[in-house]
Amino acid sequence: MSQKLPPLRRLVTGIDSDGKSCFTADEVSPMAPYNPNNPNFYKYNVWATGPLPTSTAERDRFSDVKGICPIEGGTVLHVIDFPPEPKDPAEREQYFKTRREDLAVRMKQFSGVRHDHESKVVGMHETDSIDYAIVLSGEIYAILEKEEKLIKAGDVMIQRGTNHGWSNRSDAPCRMAFVVASAKAPK
Repeated sequence: MSQKLPPLRRLVTGIDSDGKSCFTADEVSPMAPYNPNNPNFYKYNVWATGPLPTSTAERDRFSDVKGICPIEGGTVLHVIDFPPEPKDPAEREQYFKTRREDLAVRMKQFSGVRHDHESKVVGMHETDSIDYAIVLSGEIYAILEKEEKLIKAGDVMIQRGTNHGWSNRSDAPCRMAFVVASAKAPK
């Protein structure tokens, strides 16, 4: 049984009736299981904006986000907890099988995301976005079509719409922040 990371705290600022800066929220960020077949795979929907430039007074637009990409021209901040992949070969095979089945259904519902069903790597996909992927705790392999690299807490990867996936081969969860900005692929 893998350990679970603590909930993500979200603090939001604003301006009060006296025109002074204040905290308007101090709460656990909205969260949902990211993979129904693994209760330790979480996605926190921290904040989303509409098209840039946006007003600093704009409300959280996460309810308008469908999937992992922001509203066209906007941004989104996700934090994802990646559990360790099973070490037992039979458990690992079942885990990847159910992830493939889940992704085959869910990725069709997302706009701006193309799931690579042909890849040997479960979850390979590309997005219409530039993502600032920041490892907050733990470690994870960033997998591309031609190579992979281990990235650790404090490392930042700039993901520019290329086909990619993630693999947590460690014994502990990996928490990553993804600042996702709407983008278009070159023609």
